[in-house]
Amino acid sequence: MAQVLFDAVPSLDLADFTSGDAEKKKKFVEKLGEAYNNIGFVSIKNHGLTDELQQKLYSIIKKFFDEPDTVKQKYEKPELAGQRGYISKGKEHAKGRSTGDLKEFYHIGQEVTDNDPIKEEYPDNIWPEEIPEFEGIALTAYRTIENAGRAMLRAIALYLELDEDYFESKVKNGNSILRPIHYFPIENPDAIPADAVRAAEHGDINLITLLMGASADGLQVLRRDGKWIPITALPEQLVVNVGDMLARLTNDKLKSTIHRVVNPPRELMHTSRYSIPFFMHPRSDMDLTCLESCVDSEHPKKYDDMTAGAFLHQRLAEIGLKK
Repeated sequence: MAQVLFDAVPSLDLADFTSGDAEKKKKFVEKLGEAYNNIGFVSIKNHGLTDELQQKLYSIIKKFFDEPDTVKQKYEKPELAGQRGYISKGKEHAKGRSTGDLKEFYHIGQEVTDNDPIKEEYPDNIWPEEIPEFEGIALTAYRTIENAGRAMLRAIALYLELDEDYFESKVKNGNSILRPIHYFPIENPDAIPADAVRAAEHGDINLITLLMGASADGLQVLRRDGKWIPITALPEQLVVNVGDMLARLTNDKLKSTIHRVVNPPRELMHTSRYSIPFFMHPRSDMDLTCLESCVDSEHPKKYDDMTAGAFLHQRLAEIGLKK
């Protein structure tokens, strides 16, 4: 496939894939494959997440992050390695760095409602008692975005010439995380480390990430020619990017593109930015061994065999959430 240098993230309509029109579905898969071969990001509409639900979700997370640190820290459990509840300012850093990112965030994880024994692997979610509506709104958003992610993975499977349901059993009750993030105001920019940024350049750990529109600009993706290009999701779109697990599975046929959240201009450092990504993870026992169809003499195997659970533990240590 010819390499294309995109100036913006390509936009696709998920309804083209789900409508039942075979020709539209085929074109969606082709366009998705082209984008994921080149830049690793697309924007999609008709994903099921309503504007009303997004607004409710942003409202409750702003309410939580407006609480005093003493209240927020009641919901921080260091023994969970950041997998549930609140994670305070500067705790996470990008792989290969030691300076903490200028953010705080909250983790909502999988709720196993059947008799699946994988429930034993997941800590219970933590809900702030100060905001009783938090649980219902967050879990509704979680399920909605998870369903959109499953549809995206079906399209990815077809592009890889796998069975359309290849990922279904692997992501059922998967270890996915909804992460509301607050990039907090900096009243005195001179008081922070010189290299501190909202989110240093990184690749995501998971299969795919689905991101609703943020409250401010700042997200940038590194194009293959070394140029950083801005990403802004329109209100009706989700930005969906390839994570490191999917890149590993496909021997980098699908690109886990490096991205970052840059600091605003100095005069805007005193303002907040909110963002809510959904990190779609498989079950811990998913085998991430490179697909045979993605390995040949021109593309030798790059990665050691590893399960998703082992890879996650390795990366959590690298970014400072797990000792």
